[in-house]
Amino acid sequence: MSDGFWNDSTKAQKISKELGYYESQLNDINSVISSLQSLKELVILSIDENDDSFEEEILNSIDLLEKDIGNLELKTLFDGKYDIRNAIISIHAGAGGVESQDWASMIMRMYLRWAEKMNMTSKILEISKGDEAGIKSTTIHIKGNNVYGLLKSERGVHRLVRLSPYDSDNARHTSFVLVETLPEIESDVEIELKSDDLNIESFKAGGAGGQSVQKNSTAIRITHIPTGIKVSCQNERSQAQNKEIAMKILQSRLLSLELKKREENEKKIRGPHISAEWGNQIRSYVLHPYKMVKDHRSDYESSDPDKILDGDINEFIDNYLRISKN
Repeated sequence: MSDGFWNDSTKAQKISKELGYYESQLNDINSVISSLQSLKELVILSIDENDDSFEEEILNSIDLLEKDIGNLELKTLFDGKYDIRNAIISIHAGAGGVESQDWASMIMRMYLRWAEKMNMTSKILEISKGDEAGIKSTTIHIKGNNVYGLLKSERGVHRLVRLSPYDSDNARHTSFVLVETLPEIESDVEIELKSDDLNIESFKAGGAGGQSVQKNSTAIRITHIPTGIKVSCQNERSQAQNKEIAMKILQSRLLSLELKKREENEKKIRGPHISAEWGNQIRSYVLHPYKMVKDHRSDYESSDPDKILDGDINEFIDNYLRISKN
């Protein structure tokens, strides 16, 4: 690196992060090559010695190698400009009152559990509680390797069919939740915000933070006047922290809007675009009269919705990413 590399700390940190990502990729490749070489030597030894006692070890090594190669193959699909970034997920309950709001809280838990199982860091930035149960909406920040590249496959409408625990007749209900996935903004230069375009309001926060938070107007709501986009943050203890986070969320939403415009312009070149607009469900979760989760884009299915709702969604992510590149 040149002597002046750290003069621009923002640029230097970005380059260092990208360098660390590629070094990790190279280490994974070298690890697979090393495992393949060890397996080859073990097979040759078994043949030379005419010893079948190595069979179980060889089969186990092949299974592990296939898994590692599959993970490497998946990483080659992260070729988008923002795929290696952290992600901001927003979850919105659809029409249907308490039933949809409960479904939104189940989806929120699914992503929090996924992040936990992936050894990622998650934080709820904003949450609007439901009238009786569940949530109306929430915004979650998830940090880790390739988070946006993985979770961009989750954007769209998620549909639930079940016997409602909130219906005295125990009738079957269908509920909808909209999931938005945004790449985290890494610098103010990517999306510039003009002060004249912003309406910034403070209000008293509720929920996380304790009573001390609710005594003061620490929560922040920002409206981007040209687009009408509104964001809020309430879970930090100071107004300045909430404002900083809300600005980042707003920038991420505006970046997503810009990317969508570019996709529309390139639609003819890139082929059909899978829309994540409200009303276009990407996945159905059926708990009654049978149990199934089905992704309507890849046609991948699971007969264990409890496992999926506990955060085991990687197979759905993998299948979508693979078919989206075909």
